[in-house]
Amino acid sequence: MTSEPIANRIVVRRLQEWDAASVAQALEFRGELTLTIPREQLLRTADFLRTDSQLEFSFLSDISPVDRFPMEPRFEVNYHLLSLQLSERIRLKVRLSGGDPVIPSVTSVWSGANWHEREAFDLFGIQFTGHPDLRRLLMPDEWEGYPLRKDYPVEGPR
Repeated sequence: MTSEPIANRIVVRRLQEWDAASVAQALEFRGELTLTIPREQLLRTADFLRTDSQLEFSFLSDISPVDRFPMEPRFEVNYHLLSLQLSERIRLKVRLSGGDPVIPSVTSVWSGANWHEREAFDLFGIQFTGHPDLRRLLMPDEWEGYPLRKDYPVEGPR
């Protein structure tokens, strides 16, 4: 766990220098840095994190959606990134309202996001604009609803 202030972390410092609007909030818990990113800034911020020569977050290890129903914003989409150059992991968090669960696809930045985004779409109903092949991954094509949403009926579709 690092004892330096969050503002001094190289990731936060580089993002603030690049575009102060790219990070809405920076938190650290148990040594893990979480950056809350506005939805509108996600794609360009992700591209910066991957291509910046001092950061090089070249590996997207996971995308994990969270349904916070009945709270709003209802959904969080968490991107878990790794920089081999810095030996550091960070989490990007984007919040989405329940009435508009739409977010840009990051497949143009990390091609490995393809199946992660398809899984989030299939199980949570989150739409990824610009995704090359957004369709169900685990559930049958004719399945109604999104089974990992908290308001999905426990006994299955009716």
